[in-house]
Amino acid sequence: AQGQLHGVEALVRWNHPQQGLIPPGAFIAEAEASGLIVPLGNWVLLEAATALRRWQTESGHATWAQPLTMAVNVSPRQFREPDFVDRVCATLEQLGLNALSLELELTESVVADDLEATLAKMQLLRQYGVRFALDDFGTGYSSLAYLKRLPLHRLKIDKSFIQDVPGDVEDEAIVLATLSMAHALGLDVVAEGVELGTQRDFLADQGC
Repeated sequence: AQGQLHGVEALVRWNHPQQGLIPPGAFIAEAEASGLIVPLGNWVLLEAATALRRWQTESGHATWAQPLTMAVNVSPRQFREPDFVDRVCATLEQLGLNALSLELELTESVVADDLEATLAKMQLLRQYGVRFALDDFGTGYSSLAYLKRLPLHRLKIDKSFIQDVPGDVEDEAIVLATLSMAHALGLDVVAEGVELGTQRDFLADQGC
């Protein structure tokens, strides 16, 4: 809100030799179906954590990089792997990275798949210091009751609700209701897809 860099998100791209950079929407679903999402997700986690640690230790970057949060998306299949918690903890220990610097982004489909198992893993990692964000909030089918049970730090409002604010009365109402509920639950809120100054001003005025 003060124009300072607060956090970054790791977004994977496939650098194809003929087609150039291919966005995740074109290949993540296939990776998920084939099981390749697990090694891909593990690689992304390691690369993202390594990049943040490098920024924080290089003299030219340390000042601005030290307080940064690195957000990494976690797929449902990756999250369900039996060694997921151990892998995350081992990555942090290997790099000497403060666990508070890592934010794992889960979608509502991860939560809805098996709430108790999800909750157990999240609590283990939360005790370690890792933070969690619920991604694409408002587009899934999970119960609002999940918000009371899950050890979340942040909600991310899906960009579909952001692109027409200010101006669209219904989208404004959804955004304001989400902000009010999240703040009452002690959660931070990030809006996805902010591209205009008017959007930024509207959201900042509401404490987003």
